[in-house]
Amino acid sequence: MPTLGYAVIDWITTYLAAPAKDEYEPFVPYLEQEDFILAFYEIDPETGRFRRNRGLLGRPRGWGKSPLLAALAIVEALAPVLPDGWDAYGQPVGKPWTKVRTPLVQIAAVSEEQTNNTWQPMLEMLREGPVIDEYRGLEPLDTVVNLPRGHIKSVTSSSRTVKGAPSTFAVLDQTEEWVPSNGGPLLAQTIRTNTSKNGGRTVESPNAFIPGEGSVAEQSAAYWADIRQGRVREEGLLYDHREAPPDTSLTDRDSPDEDSDEEYTGLIDGLRYAYGDSSGHPDGCVIHDPPCAPGHVDLDALVSRIWDPATDIQIARSDFLNQITHASDSWVRQPDWAARLDVDKVIGSSDPIVLGFDGSRGRNRGKADATALVGCRVSDGHMFEIRVWEQPAGPAGRDWAPSVLDVDSTVRACMDQWNVVGFYADPSGWTSQVAAWEAKYGRKLKVKASAQSPIAAWPRGKDSRVIEYVERMRLAIVNGEMTHDGGPSLTRHVLNARRRNVRNGYLIFKAYPDSPEKIDAAYAAVMAWKARIDAIAKGIGKPVKKRKAVTL
Repeated sequence: MPTLGYAVIDWITTYLAAPAKDEYEPFVPYLEQEDFILAFYEIDPETGRFRRNRGLLGRPRGWGKSPLLAALAIVEALAPVLPDGWDAYGQPVGKPWTKVRTPLVQIAAVSEEQTNNTWQPMLEMLREGPVIDEYRGLEPLDTVVNLPRGHIKSVTSSSRTVKGAPSTFAVLDQTEEWVPSNGGPLLAQTIRTNTSKNGGRTVESPNAFIPGEGSVAEQSAAYWADIRQGRVREEGLLYDHREAPPDTSLTDRDSPDEDSDEEYTGLIDGLRYAYGDSSGHPDGCVIHDPPCAPGHVDLDALVSRIWDPATDIQIARSDFLNQITHASDSWVRQPDWAARLDVDKVIGSSDPIVLGFDGSRGRNRGKADATALVGCRVSDGHMFEIRVWEQPAGPAGRDWAPSVLDVDSTVRACMDQWNVVGFYADPSGWTSQVAAWEAKYGRKLKVKASAQSPIAAWPRGKDSRVIEYVERMRLAIVNGEMTHDGGPSLTRHVLNARRRNVRNGYLIFKAYPDSPEKIDAAYAAVMAWKARIDAIAKGIGKPVKKRKAVTL
């Protein structure tokens, strides 16, 4: 794709000073920072416009997000960054915002302390760099930057001047902390509305968020998931998030030797991957070949902080490994689920499998639950997403309900394609359809939900044994007894599930009753896992032992 990113990188290194230096040095982005710039300034060759109207750069604390976004804020204020056609060689050229309108760049956060993360390095870049002499009328003051034409300002959720401000670019800093209680989502929505009206764009820079808090970073991750699944038409988000491998140990400094039977990622290797080019490891980075030179982050110092008894483990994973872990009441931790990912396994047509189904015909106030069909191979517990029907976003989702014909045809296709030995389905809202499946397939199933109903299993929360089934599924994930194919809806629903105590144990629920974050595929997975357990109890799916020939 053509991009203005190369011109942006050249402008940054020419005019801006590196912050936090005793003497002047040009600000030279790391290679992976350059990659982000190139992608953010990509131009659609057919329309001549930017491909992305939003960007997200997710990296661990201390990686260098704030200086990079400070540089982009200055670029948007002064440099020729708007697409302005093509030169004689077919390369894109740019023009400054001043050719179109007065630029207003905003550095936004939910508190003044947060805005300083980007504001302070921005002032150093301006005051110490050649840009101060090149652009007459540039005044980098402590609270506002006066441009030759326009301003750079800081804003917070308490500011009354945000709504309607004619902003052309905005940095949204630490959006994992932009939660409903501090007005973060409303601030983000207002800023994005303002910039889009003026043809501008925004970039946010979160650390790993905690699921269930409803932060802006979590909303952006959900939007990215919708884009990947084709649930929204707009694809204008550049989502660049990298975290340490899910099996990264917080107790073992180094990874096991190659000849060891143990398999996990040592803490140093996990940090090297999360910090990328910023890693100060003497062997350089691990994300480029050949490796980039050592960066500015002292990994040994991070190990000491992580091992400090006062450091909360979940916060350590979030801050330094950039791992999106879990809420305090999560059913399954993200690292545990991610560690069971296996995309290389293939389900054969003769492999005994079981199905789990959780259906919905809709909810009040237009917020329909999802309908999910999940499969699981009996022999090794490999779980795979078959289909999840969810309410589309926007006007297309109005009065939506899953198509009974589509669901039925999908079930029939599974029966024709695979060796289905068991099928457990929650009959709630689907009683007649489940009865039809039982009439058609009940006799051929080797594993039955009950003597009376081969497919109709327990409704959610109406059978005391469900407590046991839910916990068995969780233990299978934690103990590595299962794998999964990384199905995006299945993954999202499992990680959305929250524990709620009931008599004699717990069940899984949504974060709150009208939450848009669905968990239906998680319940379908629980039913598939119970069907697998029942199949194993009947001796189904065990590898066939070959008999040795005996010579007489």
